[in-house]
Amino acid sequence: MKVLVLFCFLLACPALLFGAWGCGGNDGEKEGGKAETPPSSATLRTITIGNLSDLTGPSASAQDIINMALADLVKYFNDNGLVPGVRLKIVTYDGQFDPAKDVPGYEWLRSNGADLIFTAVTGTPVTLKSRADRDHCPIFGVSGGVEELSSPPGYVFNLGTIPRHEALSLLKWIAENDWDYKTKGPAKIGGASWDEAYARWWFDAMKDYAAAHPDQFQWVGGYLAPFGTFTWGPQVEALKNVDYVFPCTFMTSFVREYRMAGGKAKLIGASTHAAFLGNISDAGLWPQINGMLLIGSSRWWNEEGTIINLTKKLLTENHPEKAAEIMRSGVGYITIVNQYQMLDLIAQTVKSVGAENFNSEALYETAQSYTLTIDGAPRYSFSPTKRWATNLYATYEARAAEETLVRLHKEWYPAVLEP
Repeated sequence: MKVLVLFCFLLACPALLFGAWGCGGNDGEKEGGKAETPPSSATLRTITIGNLSDLTGPSASAQDIINMALADLVKYFNDNGLVPGVRLKIVTYDGQFDPAKDVPGYEWLRSNGADLIFTAVTGTPVTLKSRADRDHCPIFGVSGGVEELSSPPGYVFNLGTIPRHEALSLLKWIAENDWDYKTKGPAKIGGASWDEAYARWWFDAMKDYAAAHPDQFQWVGGYLAPFGTFTWGPQVEALKNVDYVFPCTFMTSFVREYRMAGGKAKLIGASTHAAFLGNISDAGLWPQINGMLLIGSSRWWNEEGTIINLTKKLLTENHPEKAAEIMRSGVGYITIVNQYQMLDLIAQTVKSVGAENFNSEALYETAQSYTLTIDGAPRYSFSPTKRWATNLYATYEARAAEETLVRLHKEWYPAVLEP
């Protein structure tokens, strides 16, 4: 059961502020939340990040790594003075992965001085959008679809990825780099998954791309099973003879059954699948996923780059005894690349208006024209109408010999938004 809940949490799985618009409040502590000791320096302005998390609920083990990353990154910003005249602070509310606690958590964080809110809890950003828009209190999460966040554009921002963009971008890359459709004809594609939103977004996008490019792909079908299914007979039979298969994100049982039945398709997926590579290792299934293609918006552990190098540095310096296992488990701590956007937005706002003038409206205005360029690539941005951050992707291949992912090209490529 814990695996099922962890899966739900990671499917999505990718805000802010202070001032007269009501995102601030009084310090204190109430049941359900945990407030850190404020900084002692009277010369620094304190900006408080409200973290709506899960400390004791079913996704707590996954959230723990994300919270660890946020705390380490905030400490890094504070220790290096990256937000001039400001000390960043975190207050955390335990929402226990319970949607009924989203609103109480939002209100508790505001009443405990939160100048901005971050959440990695699936669904919470969309649930809170109307309140955030009403209060002019931006929320930064790692989930939410284009339509949900942009109708109309408001105070909720997605620091993560959009499943539809992932699927369209990967299929375009496959057509151009992996499948010779001009010689072989269209590749047969399909998928099998639990009946949940992430898979449905992917299947809809795959179907749409195949319809728009019948010379490149033939859509065989997206076969959904009840949530929690661990036997895949009908789905395996339907997909045995296709060329590319999108498997259930928690893919161990499907992969084992598919290969045992003689299925030869190349597997495809995204960083959400990479969250469960530890399970693949434990099950001894790396040979069965060898050659799998995954799309991602952040660098992997074996790469070099400004943010991934910082991620590895913070992990090994702050948690040396846990570092190897956290890297082996997948992408959780790599959430730093998303959290960095939020802290950089705060820093850019303070540099623009001054620490004494920082408030929710100033931060919101900064976000309207924000771009985070990393190693020369404009990887993340927002605009007056764009509430999802990820602009660029890369394709990775699963390598059984090394039990890791390997990037297949040097440059990033732009997200494909339409088929």
